[in-house]
Amino acid sequence: METKEQVLEAMRQAGKPVSAGEVAKSTGIDRAEIDKAFAALKKEGAIVSPVRCKWQPA
Repeated sequence: METKEQVLEAMRQAGKPVSAGEVAKSTGIDRAEIDKAFAALKKEGAIVSPVRCKWQPA
């Protein structure tokens, strides 16, 4: 599974807005990889930020 998909799946399972650190903790993926995935997902419009520094699937 691609990192972006794993990140999105972790966000869906959390059921609430999460930070990159929380996603890293729950998936075991390196924080730098999470940040890259977040950037790509933001560009695609797949995630939104309802609260500062926290994200959720769009």
